[in-house]
Amino acid sequence: MFITTAGRTDEMMIKETKRIANELNIPYVKRKKSSLHELQQINVDDCMVVGKERIELYFCKKDKPFFFHPNSASFRIKRLLQGEHDPFLKATQLKHGMSLLDCTLGLASDSIVASYIVGSSGKVVGIEGNPYLAYLVRRGLSSWNSSMCEMNMAMKNITVIHSYFEDYLRSLNDCSFDCVYFDPMFDQAILQSDGIARLRDWAIYTELTESVIKEAKRVAKHRIVIKEHFRSEQFERFGFERMARKTSKFHFGFIEL
Repeated sequence: MFITTAGRTDEMMIKETKRIANELNIPYVKRKKSSLHELQQINVDDCMVVGKERIELYFCKKDKPFFFHPNSASFRIKRLLQGEHDPFLKATQLKHGMSLLDCTLGLASDSIVASYIVGSSGKVVGIEGNPYLAYLVRRGLSSWNSSMCEMNMAMKNITVIHSYFEDYLRSLNDCSFDCVYFDPMFDQAILQSDGIARLRDWAIYTELTESVIKEAKRVAKHRIVIKEHFRSEQFERFGFERMARKTSKFHFGFIEL
């Protein structure tokens, strides 16, 4: 990974880009009016681009950028404000003041909804194994400006931690969170948007194991929840009670503790 500025830049943007380079310990490359394609041909690596409006990630030899966007969280929170229900919240049973550990943060859509429900007295922590994705999402959650103040507050109340979820779970005390959540990305995943499709380039694919589920049972007070493709065998393998959704290709499952 290397980092550079957007095409139109200034001294403040260059200074900020160098600061991020130091923070992430990646090389800063001067733009010098070169195209990203030219820079990637020279450096042969993935690229982080710092612009005035947002930070973008470019996977090596791919033209389309990946950037933070709250995805489905926006319309899901609108529905909740209108008194409708959310399948994720039904599965997790989260309420005001509770806590969630999201072991597979991604773009944080589920964590944003969770943070909205648990409120400022609750706690939502998201784990992301890819350091660049973790940085991108952390910055996005703190700077994204939604038309809903409730959503803006929810995003800012999420703590993003760069770690592998296996390692982080082992570091926690017993009963540290009310709910532990997994939404692993596997090959059977049905990609519902171009943004999610590009997320797959940056996701770390770690399968669940008996030892991970054992640690999750130790860390969670009330529930462990998984979201998986309806054909997945993970529900039966680990003893999750499946919550079938007739109109969805993804099902939730839970273990009550």
